Amino acid sequence: MTTRPTRPTIAQIREVSQPLSVTGRSTSEHWIADLYQRRISPYLTRIFLRTPITANGVTWLMILVGASIGPALLIQGWQGIALALFLSHLQMLIDCCDGEVARWRETKSPMGIFLDKLGHYLAEGLLPICFGLRLANWPNEPITDSIFPFLGALLAILVIVNKGLNDAVHVARAFSGLPKIQDKSGINMPVKGILRKVRKVFNFIPAQRMFHSVEFTMYVALFGTFSESLEIALGISLFVTIGHIAAIVSSAKLRNN
Repeated sequence: MTTRPTRPTIAQIREVSQPLSVTGRSTSEHWIADLYQRRISPYLTRIFLRTPITANGVTWLMILVGASIGPALLIQGWQGIALALFLSHLQMLIDCCDGEVARWRETKSPMGIFLDKLGHYLAEGLLPICFGLRLANWPNEPITDSIFPFLGALLAILVIVNKGLNDAVHVARAFSGLPKIQDKSGINMPVKGILRKVRKVFNFIPAQRMFHSVEFTMYVALFGTFSESLEIALGISLFVTIGHIAAIVSSAKLRNN
């Protein structure tokens, strides 16, 4: 293990904890990380490095913040939406920091990857459920007086299934003895045919990103006052999930060569 200073400079953190293999990823790096968070995350990472907290401890903090996004929507009015928006960005900022701490301390582990997955599944699964409860004006109104909680739960299932498809690809490849998929441009594209042309459209209209915590809270902020917003989100999610399955089975991801 490399001996590194316990009080590093921002430049040192950027050099070690933000390599091109991380910041240059075509599919794994969230757009707000590129937009601003990788610029400010080293400052928070430096604070973490001056404490005994481990990289997994930072991930647990990310899980706690992420799990709070959905319940924040239960606060009626703009205050709940504003809090959810703030928490969604804070979750992604801390998500940048746990990896930076792990790379600086050379403590990357399967546990850290598992906890990271758990945090995102929990955050993005709770959001539609809480959005449905918000539209139903729960707990001020009985949950059985509205269809919105049911629609929110159904949307949560589709969101989790859609997220699970990506992990299922890695599981299928691992069980088949194939190497890990390289994170590079075009890897998600169908090999040929009309699906490849349709998939290219989503590079410009990324509907598949809508159900990440940041994007979904933005959707709620913009359209959450409309009663039809949950039904529209449900329809988009169904379309995205079917399209995601079609794109996977027609791509090179599940092929032996």
